[in-house]
Amino acid sequence: MNSEYLRLIYVFTDLILPLIVGYFLHQKKILPDKFTNWLIKFNVIVVYTLLTLLSFWVLPLSRELLFLFPFGVLYVLVPGAIGALTFAKRHKSLLNRGAYVMSAMLANIGTLGGVCAFILYNEEGFAYSQIIASCQNILVVLVCFPLAQFYHEKHFAGSKIENTKSWWQNLFTVNQISILGIILGLILNYKGIARPEGLSTLFQGLVHFGAWTALLPVGFLLNFSHTKFYYTRVWDLAILRFLIMPAFIYFLSRIFFSDEILLNTLFVCAMAPTAINAVLASRLYQLNVNLAITSFIMTTAAFLLIIFPAMFFILK
Repeated sequence: MNSEYLRLIYVFTDLILPLIVGYFLHQKKILPDKFTNWLIKFNVIVVYTLLTLLSFWVLPLSRELLFLFPFGVLYVLVPGAIGALTFAKRHKSLLNRGAYVMSAMLANIGTLGGVCAFILYNEEGFAYSQIIASCQNILVVLVCFPLAQFYHEKHFAGSKIENTKSWWQNLFTVNQISILGIILGLILNYKGIARPEGLSTLFQGLVHFGAWTALLPVGFLLNFSHTKFYYTRVWDLAILRFLIMPAFIYFLSRIFFSDEILLNTLFVCAMAPTAINAVLASRLYQLNVNLAITSFIMTTAAFLLIIFPAMFFILK
């Protein structure tokens, strides 16, 4: 079998298997919650900072790269606006509506999008996906958290939530450190400092390791017992995430970009499923967590089993 098609195995080994293992470990109570919390922080602070540094170090620099950062904002604002103005309105409860909008806005671009872009286009695809992911990480604090708070307070008519951190403190946290990896990688790239050959092997291993450190805790957090009621209430998110958003990005991106790898990476990221951050935002602001979890499970399953395997054969 062609080595390129062998990469499709990574869909199972790097994306599906860690979810299964994490869920099994939780059911058997083998790992404590503290360990999974530590693993999440280790992945965000260490693994993805190294991955962004190494990938941006060798990323081909071009004028198109400058447009990519503001373009990444659309991946949050467009599905959020469409979801809020259309599908979310059928949810009478503002807690449900808020969770739905969070699920529409936040996509799993950093982990699933990054690994899938790597499977298709190696380090270059991974780097492009992380630019989009970094934009989303910033907008989580700038837009998503205040909007989630709005839905909460409107539902409870002005009641205040328990949140000890200010907006400013949430904006500058250690969880944003991977942005420094992007900046340092671009500086080394611009200065013309060659990346040592051995770091290429390190990058390859880190991608697989990073997928496990990111997705194993997600599997650990999965709870199917309270989600059955909501599957019929979030099915239209599949239309938004897998039809409307990719169609919008497909046509708009061709106005600003010409590089084929970049264009295809943008398309892959546009079809990324709901992120676990939607669940965390819903939990933090006391929205309907079960609705967000259902969205995450449904869209992730569809993406891993149907959407990305189909895209692999179309885009490769």
